[in-house]
Amino acid sequence: MVTAVQGYRLNAGIVVINDDKQILLCERKDVKGAWQMPQGGIEDGETPVSAGLRELYEETGIRANPEDVLAETKDWLFYDFPPNTFAWRDDYKGQQQKWILVRFKGSDKDINLSAVDEEFAAWKWASDTEVTESIVPFKRPVYERVIREFADFLH
Repeated sequence: MVTAVQGYRLNAGIVVINDDKQILLCERKDVKGAWQMPQGGIEDGETPVSAGLRELYEETGIRANPEDVLAETKDWLFYDFPPNTFAWRDDYKGQQQKWILVRFKGSDKDINLSAVDEEFAAWKWASDTEVTESIVPFKRPVYERVIREFADFLH
């Protein structure tokens, strides 16, 4: 069972890579120009991997299996929400994340941003540098660490 550090929401982030070692980057529907990798809350009874695969499908329509997971971050990573930014601000001060690296085995037509939740307005394949440059500043240290940890799979 996964236990959250007090004040932090348990969350799984997903780094999806294609055969060209590009990373799936999605633009938030509610904030134009805000790009990120898929991520979402870990529910009771879920592991970071099971939550990540569920969130990946809900947000992008991509169906992946545990055998498609190439790696998981060694440690939990944390970031704090900026003031007055998120609806959960009263309940959480930030997120406690595990990130998983998933190999994309489908084709671009398999990506469906309205499969379940419509959190994203657009998607693209991006280099690791573009990913870290595109993310909002308060998440950038986490993204940089994730990219470093998964570097062997990205180069």
